[in-house]
Amino acid sequence: MKKLIVKGGRTLKGTVTVSSSKNSILPLLAASLLSNGEVTLEALPAIRDVSTMIELLRRFGAKITNEKYSTVKIDPTTAMFVEAPYEIIKTMRASFIVLGPLLAKMGRARVSMPGGCAIGNRPIDLHLEGLKKLGACIDIEEGYILAKASRLRGNKISLNFPSVGATENLMMAASMATGETVIENAAREPEIVDLADFLRKMGADIHGDGSDTLHIIGVDELKPVVFRPIPDRIEAATYIIAGAMAGDTVEVKNIVPDHLEIVLSKLRTAGVQMEVFDNRCIVKGCKRFNAVDFKSTPYPGFPTDLQAQMMILLCLAEGQSVVREEIFENRFMHVAELKRMGADIEIKNRKAVIRGVKKLKGAPVMVSDLRAGAALLLAALVAEGQTVLNRIYHLERGYDNFVDKFIGLGADLKLSNEESLKK
Repeated sequence: MKKLIVKGGRTLKGTVTVSSSKNSILPLLAASLLSNGEVTLEALPAIRDVSTMIELLRRFGAKITNEKYSTVKIDPTTAMFVEAPYEIIKTMRASFIVLGPLLAKMGRARVSMPGGCAIGNRPIDLHLEGLKKLGACIDIEEGYILAKASRLRGNKISLNFPSVGATENLMMAASMATGETVIENAAREPEIVDLADFLRKMGADIHGDGSDTLHIIGVDELKPVVFRPIPDRIEAATYIIAGAMAGDTVEVKNIVPDHLEIVLSKLRTAGVQMEVFDNRCIVKGCKRFNAVDFKSTPYPGFPTDLQAQMMILLCLAEGQSVVREEIFENRFMHVAELKRMGADIEIKNRKAVIRGVKKLKGAPVMVSDLRAGAALLLAALVAEGQTVLNRIYHLERGYDNFVDKFIGLGADLKLSNEESLKK
């Protein structure tokens, strides 16, 4: 199995450009199924999750054309199949968001149950109950969800948690339903706004995105568009944190500062010095940080996808920090590996108590999920000696060209074999 070998202690310096948002692109690819013609998506990153979603669209019969790697054309008019098989859904839980557009466009869908998740339970009941409110008949047989509807009908849906995936699935389904749909307690993430912008450009009638109440009036058809997704705010913050911990001066380009407001605020409280401009951030390395308490909550709160990366910085802070994980119950799986590197962290239910240490030391570690992998890579960059990251396929799922990007900043990284990351 491929490994990443990191020699710590190198100073990072230079410029890195953030790729398009993984968490935006996946629902955009799913939403392309709603079009009555060819959709063009630009600036797609070379990550496994994008490849997986494109493969799923091909399984439906959609015609996929890659003019160049980052530009993909999707013609859904050739799609005839409505089954999302287990072998694809199990590799990427986010592929479950094809259920809404399949049901809206084809009137039926057979989608595998997503199964478990390393970072915690992510139930699909919000998706299914919402689709039932729109008139879908849903059964579960042999691990598959069978959904049917001759035509979805608008309705009022109140989510008991602002689930991003459920909001996306219901937005896409409601965009071609008859009448008006109101989604209360909707997710407010920038990726939701990006999906709404994409659907509006296709001809959808959507209002309220960015707030907790969405109003969607269904239309009969959606047209082809050319669209470029927003920058990846999680990737952006990961490089900003790396620059603060290991950098001399690092410029992170192609960011949307408004999407990172609370993260940048917490970093400043921790003592990170940075200059933020319209679409870039210049961060200066810091030898010691202040302890900071925070909790992960739905947007506009601190992102759960950055909890692990922020924790690495706090491992080197003066004093004690407390991190509360409010989204996923198992999102401290990286802590055991950090302890192997010398971190002083105590877990109490969903709370991590972090006592800052003067240094971390390299060690063999195991990557359990995408964001844990990013955190362990950050730890390896500042640790004394060599760190070997196992199971780095998790990182390949969501960070475009991350090895070359870090090497470009001066990091000493080496893959254990020559297998390409761009699949």
